[in-house]
Amino acid sequence: MPVKDTIKPMKTSFRAYLWGALSALVVLLALYFVPPIHRRLAWRMDALETTLRMRLHPVAAQPPTPRPVTPAGNPATATPTLTPSPTPTLTPGPTATPTPSPTPLPRQVLLKPPKWESQDWNNCGPTTLALYLRWWGWQGDQYDISGVVKPKRGDRNVNVEELAGFVNNRIKGFSAIYRVGGDLEILKRVLASGMPVMIEESMMFEEQYWPNDDRWAAHYLLITGYDDATRQFTTQDSFRGANRRVPYATLRSNWEAFNFAYILVFPNTRTDAVKALLGEDWNTDVNRQKALAAMQQATREHPDDAYAWFNLGTNLLYFERYPEAAAAYDRALKIGLPQRFLRYQFGPFIAYFHTARFDDLLALTDYALQITPNSEEAHLWRGWALYRLGKKQEAIAEFRAALEANPHYEDAKYALQFLGARP
Repeated sequence: MPVKDTIKPMKTSFRAYLWGALSALVVLLALYFVPPIHRRLAWRMDALETTLRMRLHPVAAQPPTPRPVTPAGNPATATPTLTPSPTPTLTPGPTATPTPSPTPLPRQVLLKPPKWESQDWNNCGPTTLALYLRWWGWQGDQYDISGVVKPKRGDRNVNVEELAGFVNNRIKGFSAIYRVGGDLEILKRVLASGMPVMIEESMMFEEQYWPNDDRWAAHYLLITGYDDATRQFTTQDSFRGANRRVPYATLRSNWEAFNFAYILVFPNTRTDAVKALLGEDWNTDVNRQKALAAMQQATREHPDDAYAWFNLGTNLLYFERYPEAAAAYDRALKIGLPQRFLRYQFGPFIAYFHTARFDDLLALTDYALQITPNSEEAHLWRGWALYRLGKKQEAIAEFRAALEANPHYEDAKYALQFLGARP
């Protein structure tokens, strides 16, 4: 057969194959964005992207250690000594209720759990809050919350302030508060009063997402019971399952990384009861003073505990004691913190900014963004450091990146407005 007689059929066959492949690709892309399918597959695509990115651009095993500084803020040749401040005098504020006389707690409390819901990708905060609200009879789900507090699904962190704000601004007739410096006794007292309590804690992933991944991450947990006989809490874990038993010691260890923070959600009609339950801890200043004193004691007793030093810095930061807070964060970073730690906690960014340690701030935010490129908080504080260094246009770019990561981020909107830039 002449060669020219075979050309047209070959061209036709190739075109048909090409159109078939393109059609299949279009169908697959359309299916990928169908909400139920997208929810199942998007996190796998993100995990793959993260793995590839981290292989191409490996990160250090832990956040960088800032340069030692003198009290004046200049580089020093030795690590500064953090002199413990006197333990503050605890004076209850006008709204605090005196702590009632201790009442013996029942040896076991088991509240009826809410209908359990498995969390979506990076959605433990909204899901756990949804479980809490559902316990009170709310009819919503995690997506009603995440659509407000993290409008972009890939946002990997929701702070306790954001969760409490959702309840206070969106759920009529209910309030949410959070306190720090909690202990097992307060968890048990809340449960014995007849309502659950929510905490922020740490957890370990089962698999690595990059070559030297330490697998550490933050998590939220709803606690619905305890048993002194077995020394276990009953928890509702949006990642691992319903009615999971967690030993007292394990829960406390996991809780420490987040300053022993706990969240209470309750009807406004129970406000007086919650005030009585918390006693002087109802007053946020007194609560922080107590937490500060506890962490000062903890760092004296366990000077190699990075979390104790970090919590000390965070409690000092609350009182705007920036140089002392920065020194405490220095100690925590020198001892060593998990790779994802700066995804969830931003105290060092603030302390270093207010002590004019902009090189250290840039180094920390650079590391944080290597781990979490869409961290709005890291972009924000990186932008402020650049602004103070006279790099206004670069600062604006960072503020816009923060707003791109979270379009509801008011701090980024303010920063752009402050610099006279459009969003």
